[in-house]
Amino acid sequence: MWVRTRAAVASGVVLAVVAVLGIWVVARQVGQFQVTFASRGCTVQADGRVGLDSHQMANAATIAAIGIQRGMPEQAVVVALATAYQESSLRNLAGGDRDSVGLFQQRPSQGWGTPAQIRDPRYAAKRFYAALKKVRGWEEMRVTDAAQAVQRSAFPEAYEKWADDSQVLTRALLGQATGAVACTIGTEPAMRGDAATAELTRALTLDWGLPGAESPADLTGLVVPAAKKRDGWRYAHWLVAHARDHGVKRVSFGGLEWTSKQGSWGRAADGGSESRVVAEVFGDL
Repeated sequence: MWVRTRAAVASGVVLAVVAVLGIWVVARQVGQFQVTFASRGCTVQADGRVGLDSHQMANAATIAAIGIQRGMPEQAVVVALATAYQESSLRNLAGGDRDSVGLFQQRPSQGWGTPAQIRDPRYAAKRFYAALKKVRGWEEMRVTDAAQAVQRSAFPEAYEKWADDSQVLTRALLGQATGAVACTIGTEPAMRGDAATAELTRALTLDWGLPGAESPADLTGLVVPAAKKRDGWRYAHWLVAHARDHGVKRVSFGGLEWTSKQGSWGRAADGGSESRVVAEVFGDL
């Protein structure tokens, strides 16, 4: 009796494991099992709350910035983020279904570009927006319908479940909320000093097309002019979103500052400027 019971329990455990694995595989195919194994280092709060890790956050910020650089309306950014959420969980994947690559799982065989091009988040985002712009009436469509018109997925309704989170991200990344992107990145930066400043300036220019960023002599970092409050928070949130990869130590704007030590926004010790965003990077050791 004991042997039989133990065997039955063991069989039940095996079946349960198999069932869970089966559900996981199917859910991943449908895009409904978005597991983030890395710690969720960033929180976005803008009439809602979203948690992402630093890589997802940086990709989301780039997607939003490219949309604005191309003159796309806010809803286009929502659609783009929802699409990348579904297709890659906002990760720049090296592969996928068949020859799919990158944030939007675009396929070289379908004319989206070479694998190397598609793995460039800026290139991939530009191609997505260009394709969306060609869809007649996309502005009046549901998020999932607009995304599907571009992607032609086997699961056309799957994008809609990311619409709310994408709205939250869009509001924050387009500067409609104050101190809305906060990331905890630790104390060991990926870059330091002049190298960090140069790379941060390059990335900011590529994403936003900004000609005005400068690096003052008294700052290890850069200063970005902000004619409007909304512009300032766009750049400030972008800088925090990219802080981990570019060695950003502090971001200050509008009387508030974010620091890598605290991982959150608080009152700026120097009062903060209303007309420029200040980004300080980690100095050389």
